[in-house]
Amino acid sequence: MRLHDTVRDEVVPFEPGPEVSMYVCGITPYDATHLGHAFTYLTFDLVIRRLEDLGHSVRMVRNVTDVDDSILPKARELKVDYRSLAAVEMAHFDADMEALNMRPASVEPWATLSIEPMLDLIQRLSDAGHTYTVDGTTFFDVSTDDDFGSLSGYDEDTMLSLAAERGGHPDDPRHRNPLDFVLWQPSANDEPAWNSPFGPGRPGWHIECSAMAMDNLSDTIDLHGGGDDLVFPHHECEEAQSRCATGEPLARHWM
Repeated sequence: MRLHDTVRDEVVPFEPGPEVSMYVCGITPYDATHLGHAFTYLTFDLVIRRLEDLGHSVRMVRNVTDVDDSILPKARELKVDYRSLAAVEMAHFDADMEALNMRPASVEPWATLSIEPMLDLIQRLSDAGHTYTVDGTTFFDVSTDDDFGSLSGYDEDTMLSLAAERGGHPDDPRHRNPLDFVLWQPSANDEPAWNSPFGPGRPGWHIECSAMAMDNLSDTIDLHGGGDDLVFPHHECEEAQSRCATGEPLARHWM
């Protein structure tokens, strides 16, 4: 089997062992499923079916981002609890995927039920000198990672532009480097909060997927998938923090 690898930017052989570990970034359930979701998940459903046809067993983990900077403002706007909004939209998503004859994930971890693995991962990064805290927010320090940017292959100007478009806040004056990103942050008064060694608060977007992938699969998995719009900053930041915590790449292939 061959696939297009994001890091290499070319079609390469995909030769995993008998048991394949796959993580696919799931939705943030704050609005209706759209064609982009259908395209992404249909693609990986076909990959799984082909792998099984070749005799492999596939364990596919697809997360639910039920707490982040998208769902909380939407719940506030609709005057509903964010958990209720997530439950309703996930029910719609599941029905849509079933209508397209897609099989469910092997495991579907929800971010709010995976806080401990996230805190453990942030602690490992902190112990290794990859973080700093300002005003209660703990950031990943990209200057401590010589390989930051290697997944996407983008130059700094492109990364800064995409970070600004996709929730990275490169103009945050608290940053040591404009590309630094949030690992843990204080919650607003009407937002959910969890106790942590870094203060009460909630996780940043990128740490959620790294922690759920590693907790439900392993430190290095065979294939990490997601939409093209996630290559930067999301996948880049996932790979950086995971690699800095373990010394190994998060995934052998990115797609």
